Amino acid sequence: MSYAHSFVNSTIQLVNAYPLASTLLFGLGAITIARSCYRTFSVLLQIFILPGQNLKRYGAKKGAWAIVTGASDGIGKEFAFQLAKAGFNVFLVARNTEVLDATAAEIASNYSVSTKTASIDFAKADNAAYETLSTQFQGLDVGVLVNNVGKSHAMPAYLIDTPIEEMADIVAINVNATLRVTYSVLPGMIQRKRGLILNIGSFAGSIPSPMLATYSGTKAFLSTFTSALAEEVGQHGITVEHVNTYFVVSKLSKIRKSSALIPRPGPYVRSVLSKIGLPCGAAYSGRPNTSTPYWSHALLDYAATVLNSPYLLIKYTHGLHKDIRRRALKKMEREAKAQ
Repeated sequence: MSYAHSFVNSTIQLVNAYPLASTLLFGLGAITIARSCYRTFSVLLQIFILPGQNLKRYGAKKGAWAIVTGASDGIGKEFAFQLAKAGFNVFLVARNTEVLDATAAEIASNYSVSTKTASIDFAKADNAAYETLSTQFQGLDVGVLVNNVGKSHAMPAYLIDTPIEEMADIVAINVNATLRVTYSVLPGMIQRKRGLILNIGSFAGSIPSPMLATYSGTKAFLSTFTSALAEEVGQHGITVEHVNTYFVVSKLSKIRKSSALIPRPGPYVRSVLSKIGLPCGAAYSGRPNTSTPYWSHALLDYAATVLNSPYLLIKYTHGLHKDIRRRALKKMEREAKAQ
């Protein structure tokens, strides 16, 4: 008699001996499988079929403004263009005045919207700088705020090897800028009972990332801050969303070539704006008010949730960053020899 045949016979005997217990176990198994299938189906439905909230809810084509920080390049610049295309006046905020003005002029020439710019160095901004920026927002009907400005490490490094100035800049830009700009815009949104705040996050905030510890910690802050603020202001008709992001082609990521997992800013931003209010890949991650909208990022996020093994993901990330640092140091060495 084969092992399989023996196993089947033993199972039948157990079922006959304990019918009630067997029925309960089979029932629980069926419920577990059905629940898993439902969860997967609902995630796929959100990623590929269901539309998000209409941007008109936040004042698109009604004279409202969209404020975008870090708007001179990459994802931020793309948000500015796509929000202008959707019918928002656009307020661009970044450090480089010349680039900001050129971007604003390009937007104005392509879309029938108004533009404004404000130059601020978020790494060095003090109270006076933030008060000046806040003054420029006064009187505007701000419907959307995109807290996009961000900074990562020059390369992966252990905390003890990270320059203190780099850590200070990362905290100032990723945490303080989000707090202070949101603080300036939020009272008007509450008064108007309308608003959308998008905090652009990172997978490094949900998966602790060795050798990017400071950056990872600031992105984890964004997730928690978003969940708390969303609960505070939901009663006023304001949506606050943490946008969980894997790699995107940009200066921040230092990636120039796109792939299925690494989109260019255009497709990425379109996915964000088309899925407002839908968690997509973050549907069952235990992170309220988080969305992972880009399709491949969403599938990766959901797979990580199903795997539910933070230790393995942290170990994998550590190995990945050690390899990235090794290659970056070799590149620097080659460039130094070539000079």
